[in-house]
Amino acid sequence: MTPSIQERIARLIRQQGGRGDALIEVLHQVQELEGYLSPTSLRQVAKGLGLPLSRVQGVASFYHLFRLEAPTPHRCAVCLGTACFVKGGADLAKALERYLGVRLDDAAGNGTWALQHVSCLGACGQAPVLVVDGAMQTHLPVDHPDALQQRFAIAGLPEPVASAAQEPW
Repeated sequence: MTPSIQERIARLIRQQGGRGDALIEVLHQVQELEGYLSPTSLRQVAKGLGLPLSRVQGVASFYHLFRLEAPTPHRCAVCLGTACFVKGGADLAKALERYLGVRLDDAAGNGTWALQHVSCLGACGQAPVLVVDGAMQTHLPVDHPDALQQRFAIAGLPEPVASAAQEPW
């Protein structure tokens, strides 16, 4: 962690008056700064708020919105809400797992790409939907593997891992 980030975290803690009851808000702001909650930042928050490190780590690990690992440079989010699921969202997720060589909802992914599910992207009429690095891909042809692979390439996904290139979807 850079000295600049350490100073910004200290400022966030001061803005909250060093109050322990501001823990969740401070953790959210620290995650916004760093992209995740590093062990160093958790120690700094615990010290700054006068809380045991075990409590800070417990809160950070309890809430699913907090990330304790650095995010991958690239992310895919596949919608598994009702409309997307009915239109092949689960098949899309399985195809992406094979294509990228990652598991759904494994934050570490393959070090470069991670795949997560979301419950709804609000684009039900365009199902199934995928978001690649913030750009939405709609009406994905899950029943047509070649067309789907072309759409993955257009979306900016890398070449498929060797096993995905050999396996029919």
